[in-house]
Amino acid sequence: MKIVVLGAGAWGTALAVNAAGHAGACHEVTLWARDAAQAVQMQAARENTRYLPGHPFPPVLQVSHEPLSPDAGLLARADLIIIGSPMAALRGMLAYLRTLHVPVAWLCKGFESSQEPGVAGLMGHEVAAAVAPQLRAGVLSGPSFAQEVARGQPTALVAASEHASVREALVAAFHGPTLRVYANEDIVGVEVGGAVKNVLAIATGLCDGLALGLNARAALVTRGLAEMTRLGLALGARADTFMGLSGLGDLVLTATGDLSRNRKVGQLLAQGLSLRQAVDSLGHVAEGVYSARTVVQRARALGVEMPISEGVVALLEGRLKPAEAVATLMGRDPKDEAL
Repeated sequence: MKIVVLGAGAWGTALAVNAAGHAGACHEVTLWARDAAQAVQMQAARENTRYLPGHPFPPVLQVSHEPLSPDAGLLARADLIIIGSPMAALRGMLAYLRTLHVPVAWLCKGFESSQEPGVAGLMGHEVAAAVAPQLRAGVLSGPSFAQEVARGQPTALVAASEHASVREALVAAFHGPTLRVYANEDIVGVEVGGAVKNVLAIATGLCDGLALGLNARAALVTRGLAEMTRLGLALGARADTFMGLSGLGDLVLTATGDLSRNRKVGQLLAQGLSLRQAVDSLGHVAEGVYSARTVVQRARALGVEMPISEGVVALLEGRLKPAEAVATLMGRDPKDEAL
C-alpha cells in the first residue's frame, strides 16, 4: 500500500515511522513536510529532530516536500492519504483534496475555531461535509502518545468513518504487531471523544497541579466522561462509543499521562503561569485550549450541561482563578449521578 502522510508533526511522523517499520506489510510510506528546510533536515538526519527526536526513520521511509497536486505526483500515486495537520489547517487541506478518489483520514482532534461571533466551530467530519462532501474520509483516533507509537510500544486506535472502504484502508495500513486498529462507523462519537477529552485533561491537570489528590482526579475523569457522553448523544453518537478507545480510553490517557500537553497546560496554570506562558512553553499545539470554547458553545446550543468544561473555559478566559474554578465545581447543588 502506498501511504502518504501530509504533515511532519510528532503524530504524523510517529505513524509514518510505525507503518514503514511494519515488517511484512511492504508499505511504501512517504512523510511530506510543508517546510522544505525541515524536509531536507529530516532526510539528512533520518529522524524528525524538531518534533520527534530520538526516533530514527526506517530505511524505507521516504521524505518529501514536493509541490502537491491532486492530479499528479505523490497524491496521484497514493492508496491512502493521512492528514497530520492541526485542526486549524484541516479545512484547507480537505478542500484541496476534495476531488481525490482514494481514502483520506485526518489525525487531529478537536473543534475548528469559528471566525464568526456566536457561531460554534465544527468537528472534522462536519468540516469534510462542508468543503469536500464527495471525499471518502474518516479519522484515526484513540489513546496514543506519538513517542510510544514511534517506539513500537503496544497501542490501540480506532478507524472511524461512514465509509467501509476508509475503515478497511486504515486497518490495512496501520494494524500490525504493535498497533491494533479497530473499525467503528460512529465517527460522530469518536470525534466528540477526541475533542472533549482534551478539555477535560486541562481540568485534571489543574487538579494535579493544585495537589487535590487522587480522589479528585478520579471524580473529574468520571464526571467528565458523563459530560462527554451527554454531548455526544445530543449530536447523534452512540453511547457505547464513549466506553471504548476514543472515549474512556483516550480520556484516561490524556487526563493522567505525563506526556499529555493538555494536562500540562492545567498544571502550569495551577502554578500561576498565564495561559500564553503555558502554551508557549509547550512547543506543540494543545488542542484543548482552542476547542474548549466551542465544546461549551455546542453544549449550550443543545441544552447539554457540561460544568467541568464550563469551568475550564472560565479559567482559560481569566474569569476564574484555579482555586475558584475548583470551588465553583464543588459548590454546585446536589445531583442524581445519572444526570
